Amino acid sequence: MLLSEMKEKQTATVVRVGGNGALRRRILEMGILKGTRIYVEKYAPLKDPVELIVKGYHVSLRVEEAAQITVENVTS
Repeated sequence: MLLSEMKEKQTATVVRVGGNGALRRRILEMGILKGTRIYVEKYAPLKDPVELIVKGYHVSLRVEEAAQITVENVTS
């Protein structure tokens, strides 16, 4: 499942960070690495961006950026 497909208040584990170049490096530098737990806090009113909690920090990603991240073990 892609991170962009998750609903609010769900938790998942990162399986793969896709993309290339600067975008991929930026995502990895934010702490979104393979095996990291991610909690979807909320979506903005127009569904873009999405606010995530990663390692205790609040991170906002555009939905198109979140679509580059594959997750598994999604729980509510």
